[in-house]
Amino acid sequence: MKNLRWWIVGLVALATAINYLDRQTFPVAVSEITKVIPINDAQYGMINSLFLLSYGTMYAVGGRILDLLGSRIGYAIMITWWSLANIFHGFVSTVSGFGLARFLLGIGEGGGFPGSAKVVSEWFPVKERSMAFGIFNTGSSLGAVVAPPLIAIIIASLDWRWAFILTGLVGIIWVLLWIKIYALPHRSKFITTQEKTFLEKSFREEADPDESVNAKTPWLSLFKYREVWGLLTIKFFTDAGWFFFIFWLPKYLNDERGLDIMEIGAYAWIPYAFAGGGSFIGGWLSSYLLKKNLSLDLSRKIPLGIGAVMLPASLFIADVSLNMAVLFFSLAMFGHQLWATLVQTLAADIFPSKVVGSVAGLMGSAGTYGAMLFSLAIGFVIERFGYSPAFIVSGLLHPVSFLLLLIMIRKISMVKLIHS
Repeated sequence: MKNLRWWIVGLVALATAINYLDRQTFPVAVSEITKVIPINDAQYGMINSLFLLSYGTMYAVGGRILDLLGSRIGYAIMITWWSLANIFHGFVSTVSGFGLARFLLGIGEGGGFPGSAKVVSEWFPVKERSMAFGIFNTGSSLGAVVAPPLIAIIIASLDWRWAFILTGLVGIIWVLLWIKIYALPHRSKFITTQEKTFLEKSFREEADPDESVNAKTPWLSLFKYREVWGLLTIKFFTDAGWFFFIFWLPKYLNDERGLDIMEIGAYAWIPYAFAGGGSFIGGWLSSYLLKKNLSLDLSRKIPLGIGAVMLPASLFIADVSLNMAVLFFSLAMFGHQLWATLVQTLAADIFPSKVVGSVAGLMGSAGTYGAMLFSLAIGFVIERFGYSPAFIVSGLLHPVSFLLLLIMIRKISMVKLIHS
């Protein structure tokens, strides 16, 4: 297969789309679920927090598992788990049951993005890497775009339980395809000789000559690097805003704008489509700047700054018409995904591929714990004060994080690992 690496990242993007389709099924369906199982705002926030607790924990642990098992087997295990957990949602009938189902879903989905980051680091040289990250990260928005109308149609045709069962089965089908196709470049039976030679030459040129192939890097030793702390800090703050938008958008449209399930399906996909554009443009812009001979540092930080300044659009959501509210949601989510694409790329830019899964896992864990704490608190805030305070805080997290990035990671470049 010519250009196999782009087919591989396309398959990873599809997995990311399934990841978001599965996690968005509950937020989209919740307005129908509450007709038979009462769930208030505080309980909804706590259910989301249970998902984020297991998601964040498994993000770190899952990254390590993927480094140990390898991307082929590790990724397949993660997706099989979360697909079965998603199906389980369709068989529960209590608030605590949904809490358990979301917790189990988070365990599997927590390995998704570390796995994607590891695959990209194994198949793409530096100059193509941000574009590859942009492609697979676009999958998250694709899944979120498809979720509202698809789930609305399933619920209208069958009921909300079938929405979980059918979306879960899609992941099982993907795993069968992944096991058949994926292997490392030097082991792949589908790669052309030309592409294999290109990748070997690119990775050889990028390799640190002082880097010992057999040297081991203890997991805890990663915390010695200031760059790790910088990545963890910005993920902690900005993921809180992102998860607020994706989990509360459908509920906000129902609670505050009075939309029913079919109307939610008609409106809620629009911000997610903008988010997909942000992922793609973020990756493209950074790669474009690199090709124009800007430094790696500037090629990453310029798009990051552009993404960060778009998030304050959310400050205006509560006080405008429905159409304008959807537009401001869209701009904020576009900005975040532009930002997120480049932040995920930083793990592969700064650390060698053998620890990328672990670093990406720690980043995702920090981001998700921040989102978990935010979600836990925001449910009570919304129940008491409404949505306005949540929109204000969410809009300011990214600009603050960009300033912290400039302070904590002064130059984006590959670090030399300290080995045991």
